[in-house]
Amino acid sequence: MPETNLCPFCGSDDHTVAKQNDLAQVILSDPHKVPGHVLVMPKRHVVQPWELTPEELQACFDLIYFIEQRFIGKLGDGIDVRQNYRPFKGQDDFKVNHVLFHVLPRSADDYLYSVSEHYEAELFAALDEVERDAVTKLLK
Repeated sequence: MPETNLCPFCGSDDHTVAKQNDLAQVILSDPHKVPGHVLVMPKRHVVQPWELTPEELQACFDLIYFIEQRFIGKLGDGIDVRQNYRPFKGQDDFKVNHVLFHVLPRSADDYLYSVSEHYEAELFAALDEVERDAVTKLLK
């Protein structure tokens, strides 16, 4: 069975497209983390981020920039943009095998911060020389 048949975003009318352009679309995230949490994705079924064409990537970011300008000052004072690629996890209500960008309006001490992100500082570790050299080598 082709993977597009399993994708809730491809060929399904179960979601409302809030905004779109020729190559990408915006839908409200359901479930969502904060009010205004939207998903920006290519209209073509793409699983791996590097499979996006330059035009699809530009189309996605055109929508992201539009959303940021509309949401700042109304749904939040800032925006987080996140893209996750986790092939090691199976598809479920929280993970879909379709490239998408989460756009989340943010404010100081919002719900996400109050329940989880205020613990973030404890997760950071100092960058040591061995890791710095190894990662830099991978990027050359």
